[in-house]
Amino acid sequence: MNAFLERLHDGKVTLMLAIRSARTPDVVRIARATGHHSVLIDLEHSAMSLDVAASLSAAAADLGLTPFVRIPEREYGAIGRLLDCGAHGIVAPRVDTAAEAETISRACRFPPRGQRSQLAMVPMLDLRPTPATELNPWLDAATIVQILVETPTGIANSGSIAALDGVDMLGIGANDLTAELGTPGQYERIRSHVATAAEACRTHGKLLQLGGIGDLGLMKDLLPLGVCPLFMTGTDTELLHSGASTRAGLVLKEFA
Repeated sequence: MNAFLERLHDGKVTLMLAIRSARTPDVVRIARATGHHSVLIDLEHSAMSLDVAASLSAAAADLGLTPFVRIPEREYGAIGRLLDCGAHGIVAPRVDTAAEAETISRACRFPPRGQRSQLAMVPMLDLRPTPATELNPWLDAATIVQILVETPTGIANSGSIAALDGVDMLGIGANDLTAELGTPGQYERIRSHVATAAEACRTHGKLLQLGGIGDLGLMKDLLPLGVCPLFMTGTDTELLHSGASTRAGLVLKEFA
């Protein structure tokens, strides 16, 4: 099994840092230095280029982190390029049906499991020319596909999505889901939806991540439903704002 997935299946706490604003590998080095195991490069909520995302992914992998890229909604054409240039995982937002999820998973896998375009050299293997008979199964096993179910429809279809061979993980974006339910930010309202998705993942041997909830007490309450211990510690923009605010407050407290 993929080592990152195996870690989560074993129930080990795993930390992920989201990258939205940073454009240099410095943020990846900070993630490693602060004990993170992975990074999520967010192309859904930023204007970051594929080139920058690929460079950050390759740097993260070189430093021993698992790089995920959250693609813009339904931008299937970006998937192969990101995987070819360094991403280890693809996160696809706002997926409602198994058909949509299958399109994403097939873009991440080589034939016969999918339709990823053939190549011979990838950063994961130091750009060493590798025969397809070796490269394809190796990359298929190394690639992680996460499908985000963020609407009531997506939750209702979580069973058929989790059943897909090419899907490794489901994820729930709590902010989008509560907004879709008409109760933005009221995370306690999604318990039944989390339970539904968790049961679907349990049935098919897949993982479920829950993101968007900063209240660790609430997260601790929801984990026993079947949520894996992959925690988003924050987004670079959020952490920069928090750090700047704290520092400014300290100075004003002493000198204002």
